Amino acid sequence: MGSWKNHVRGRLQQRDLAEKVPFLGVFSSLSQLEERFEVREQFLDDVQTKRLERGGVEVGKNTRLLQLQLRENEHLAEKLSQTVSDLTTVLYLKEAELQYWQSRVSHYRQEALTLAKGSNTLKATLSEFEYTVECQTKELAALRAEQKGLKEASAEALREKEELLQRWMGEKSEEADRLNKYNDMQERWQRLAKQLKKHLRKERGEDVPMVTGSSSEDQ
Repeated sequence: MGSWKNHVRGRLQQRDLAEKVPFLGVFSSLSQLEERFEVREQFLDDVQTKRLERGGVEVGKNTRLLQLQLRENEHLAEKLSQTVSDLTTVLYLKEAELQYWQSRVSHYRQEALTLAKGSNTLKATLSEFEYTVECQTKELAALRAEQKGLKEASAEALREKEELLQRWMGEKSEEADRLNKYNDMQERWQRLAKQLKKHLRKERGEDVPMVTGSSSEDQ
C-alpha cells in the first residue's frame, strides 16, 4: 500500500520542481531591485534637499538623470509587481491543486484501507472454507475406509453364507441318501421277512392265505 503513495508523492515533487525551476531567481532579483529602488529613492530625496539648498544647473541635470532612473525603477517595479502577482496566482493555483491531490490521496488511502479490510475478510473466509474442506476431506476419507471395510465384511459374510448353504445342502443331500438307503433296506427286510414266513408255513403244512394286505403278524 505504501508503493502507490511513494509514486504519487514522487510525481508531485517532480511536477513542482519542473514548474518552480524557471522562477527560482525571480524572488531574489525582486528583493535586490526593491533594495536598489529604496536606495535610489533615499538618494533622490537627499539630492532634492540639496538642490533646494543650493539651486544650481548641475543639480538640475542630476535631478533629470535621477528622475529617468526613478522611472526606470518604477517600470521595473511594476513589472516585478505584476510578476509577483502572477506568481502569487500560480501559487494559489498550485496550493488548490495540491489540496485536490491531497484529497485524492486521502480518498485513495481510505479506499485502500477498505480494500485491505475486505481482503482480510476474504482471507479469513477462505481460511474457514479451506478448514471446512479439509475436515470434510478427512471425513470423506474415513467414510470411504469404513465403506471399504463394510464391503469387505459383506463379501466375507456372503462367502460364508454360500459356504454354509453349500455345506447344508451337502448335509441334506447326504441325509436324504442315508434315508433312502434306510428305506430301501427296510423294504428289503420286509420282503425277506414275508418270504421267510411263507416258507415256514409251507414247511408246516399250513394253508397260506391270500395276502391282500399287511396283517398284524406281518407287521
